[in-house]
Amino acid sequence: MLTILTSLRWQDFLDILIVAYLIYRVILLIRGTRAVQMLIGIAVLIVIYFAARELEFLTLYWLLSTFLSSIFLIIIIIFQRDIRRALAQFGRTPFGKSSEETTQILTEVTTAAFLLSRERIGGLIVIERETGLKDFLELGHRLDSLISHQLLFSLFLQDSPLHDGAVIIKDQRIVAAGCVLPLTKNPYISKHLGTRHRAAIGISEETDAVVVVISEETGHVSLAQHGALTLDLDEKGLKSRLDAIFLPKEYISPKIWKNWLNR
Repeated sequence: MLTILTSLRWQDFLDILIVAYLIYRVILLIRGTRAVQMLIGIAVLIVIYFAARELEFLTLYWLLSTFLSSIFLIIIIIFQRDIRRALAQFGRTPFGKSSEETTQILTEVTTAAFLLSRERIGGLIVIERETGLKDFLELGHRLDSLISHQLLFSLFLQDSPLHDGAVIIKDQRIVAAGCVLPLTKNPYISKHLGTRHRAAIGISEETDAVVVVISEETGHVSLAQHGALTLDLDEKGLKSRLDAIFLPKEYISPKIWKNWLNR
């Protein structure tokens, strides 16, 4: 073991780190999509292939070896959309915008959430991060609109045909509304939480998306991330949490600079 380690060059360590990073990015990209199920299916076929070889099931072994001989071409065909998305998103920031523009987007989301809260109108706003949400976008209605609190507010009004579902934000735009999200299967979730909250937790369990949910019954605003729900946030609390998630740690807003200079 020591001999192997001493024979490694610095290029080998760098090579391993690059490959590990690429695998990590691929896992982030496909997590929460149908691609995961397809990969599991391919892995099962590979296990059956080796088992057939060991057990000398000649017909099954020949069939699977013929299929797996073209596995790379099959993967490219099956995952062509995911590959295109990965190439387009490689190295992209969560919003693809500067810190000031990202701050403005988060302000619009926060303002919309508390407009809905004051009117006791239910809402579900999903902000995509690294994991693609294309599977859920296909279940909604495409919009591709600029983000504004007025538009977000109007989408959830009872008279709106798209009010019953989630709004998804991606690449600093509202890309879809009326989207159906998976409900959490966590048995320890409070029975008092409704469908919106369960959907918010569900999508945050399957992806790394951040979800703002507004209760129709109480008007409370909550934030779901990584399967955890932070309940009953005020406007300042929601904005500070969104800033902490989406803004670079070293970013200081112009308003803070101005206050510091005045002092």
